[in-house]
Amino acid sequence: MRRRPGIGGLQNAAAARDQYRLLGENVAKLRTDLMKEQLATFRSQLEDFARKHKNDIRKNPAFRSQFHEMCAKVGVDPLASNKGFWAELLGIGDFYYELGVQIVDICLATRPHNGGLISLEELCKMLGQRRKGTREAISQDDCLRAISKLKVLGNGFEVISLGKKKLVRSVPTELNKDHNEILELAQGQGFVTVDEVQRRLSGSSGRATDALETLLEEGLAMIDNGHKDGRSRYWFPCVSSVSSYSASDAI
Repeated sequence: MRRRPGIGGLQNAAAARDQYRLLGENVAKLRTDLMKEQLATFRSQLEDFARKHKNDIRKNPAFRSQFHEMCAKVGVDPLASNKGFWAELLGIGDFYYELGVQIVDICLATRPHNGGLISLEELCKMLGQRRKGTREAISQDDCLRAISKLKVLGNGFEVISLGKKKLVRSVPTELNKDHNEILELAQGQGFVTVDEVQRRLSGSSGRATDALETLLEEGLAMIDNGHKDGRSRYWFPCVSSVSSYSASDAI
């Protein structure tokens, strides 16, 4: 017959558990303190690096992108404020603020043509033409960072991925799965037909037509009925390589 542990045994077991718990807490605290110390060291080294290479960070888009990645790894956001160490040293906050204003201008200027949906590639090209006289070259990474700061303006600015292509949306239009499928399909020729959309969606012609009509109403598509086969072409300026709109019109 097994004997039950006495009061003294229970107290010893409880004391042992308390010791293990305290030991675990001390180990966790040591690890946390060590991580904080390492992060502080990394941040100090990052500041020294930024001072040494500030001209490269300002002028070289690839170098600037790598610098942002380094910052993210140690929890530093140089774009969090226009004031403070990073803004004074690099002027990064002002650079992205200016870029954001120019992005808004271009999106507004091109909206009558594309319905508020423009490819990131085309947007960067227009920004490059507008900024010819500036010292800093820009990259798609710069555009994406500037757009991320425009979210404070509401739900109008967003980056949408369609396959390998990225589109910048500047209107609060809600695109569902059917709309995204149509836009991805249109990347091949710049346009789609009802039959092509129906096959892509594996649905009825009514479903395809409804989705296309919504995109027409939102100004994201244009319809071309002048074809001998009688099939309408729905053109999408935001993904079409054939465009009658000149980048200079938005500058």
